Amino acid sequence: MEYAEDPEFCSMIDRLRDEIGRDGIGNGTGEVPAAFGRLAETGDPGELPADPEELHRVLTAPGQPLWAREIAAYALAVAGDPRAFEALVLFLNHRDPERCVTAAHALARLGDPRTARAAAALATNELRAAYALLPVRLLAELRAPESVPALITVLERRLPAADPHWRVGLACVEGLGTLGDPRARPALEAALPHPRLGAAAARSLGLLDRERAADRA
Repeated sequence: MEYAEDPEFCSMIDRLRDEIGRDGIGNGTGEVPAAFGRLAETGDPGELPADPEELHRVLTAPGQPLWAREIAAYALAVAGDPRAFEALVLFLNHRDPERCVTAAHALARLGDPRTARAAAALATNELRAAYALLPVRLLAELRAPESVPALITVLERRLPAADPHWRVGLACVEGLGTLGDPRARPALEAALPHPRLGAAAARSLGLLDRERAADRA
């Protein structure tokens, strides 16, 4: 597996060093492979176990710390192993936004056909609206059949001016502009008067107009 030139992997290891230092390698119910600790100390991706079965054991064994599961899930995703999928979806909706960023990157790398459906479910879950930013961005990146309907649904919910999750709405506006689907036009037009979303909505509508003009040319 190749991680040396993966900036997101290196960023994840830097982020997890303090967490690993607090937890230690022992975890009471089992031992994290020593290679995981050396990886955190050296930052050398070559320390990571190459055997997918060992990585899967760390991902699923009882008592493993969160940081070890995150590393194992990311490594399996880079290897194209679908066993990483469920853990990465949980990380995508984590309260720690940096974990969500890493999970979104790993899910995009994994390319599992279930990803768009899961991201749409997370993005449209109003009880988790505060954590919808990364699922929304992932949907725009995936350009899947689920992407546009989910982003429209979320944007329409974020249109009240007093809504506290306006950054999620902004990500929807920007994603819909990038996707260039004419179905987004009514929702984008409805966002024009919004004090925080209006300028981005105008830009996205401009992208839709250019897309329409290109189709007619």
